[in-house]
Amino acid sequence: MDDKVTIPKLRAMKESGERIAMLTAYDWPTALLLDRAGIDVLLVGDSVGNNILGYESTIPVTMEEMIHHTKAVRRGVKRALLIGDMPFLSYQVSAEQALANAGRFLKEGGADAVKLEGGAEMADIINLLVRRGIPVMGHIGLTPQRAAQLGGLKVQGRDEETAQKLLNDAKILEEAGVFSLVLEAVPWALAKLITERVKIPTIGIGAGPYCDGQVLVVTDMIGLSVGISPKFSKRYTNVAAEIERAAKEFISEVKSGKFPTIEEHSFKISEEVLKKLQ
Repeated sequence: MDDKVTIPKLRAMKESGERIAMLTAYDWPTALLLDRAGIDVLLVGDSVGNNILGYESTIPVTMEEMIHHTKAVRRGVKRALLIGDMPFLSYQVSAEQALANAGRFLKEGGADAVKLEGGAEMADIINLLVRRGIPVMGHIGLTPQRAAQLGGLKVQGRDEETAQKLLNDAKILEEAGVFSLVLEAVPWALAKLITERVKIPTIGIGAGPYCDGQVLVVTDMIGLSVGISPKFSKRYTNVAAEIERAAKEFISEVKSGKFPTIEEHSFKISEEVLKKLQ
């Protein structure tokens, strides 16, 4: 397709000032609809753990689960750039393991690229993957896989020391070869400064309006999340309420005998056949 989103196209979008729209997706029908709507980037996030699989966090998510969901999303995508999110301990143990697992996202999952969390400490791994032909999106700021180490799901970069570290991390990851950088839960002025200092596109989530693009978790965006959505998210519709309403109507119609009807929802058999059966 002529309008297929590619990594060079994302770079061109930053240069021209065109904002990048990115969402997560975890299944075929959702991916199909989001791709049809014109989304630029789809991330099969490890957030599948706490949004779809019922885990309390992203930590339990396995490579097998991520490959399974990436393959499903791939079947629905024609236009968007598809990124697979590397789960906890799939890339931190060794360079060899990181390369093998990242390769699985492309070879088995059909992803166009991978995303992994971490700053300067991940530069060598990122550089290895890029040199081996695997495009990498970086992710700094609030990195959910390290939430316990960070003291919870908190905004990062509010003091001089951590803000300077994020600035340094952004430049180091750019030099390591990432094609884009997610900035999560970062003060907007710091995110703006990072966006101005790097040549690669920045994608914000809770990082203010001055990033080159924005990403949301799709279940937050459509109102299907369980519990309280984060402050930085925006609900564009309320799918959860609509599902509950539809389910209640179905239950009521089944119990009252209103559904199914003979004319609208049932199949006929000829009188001749019916007589032979009686």
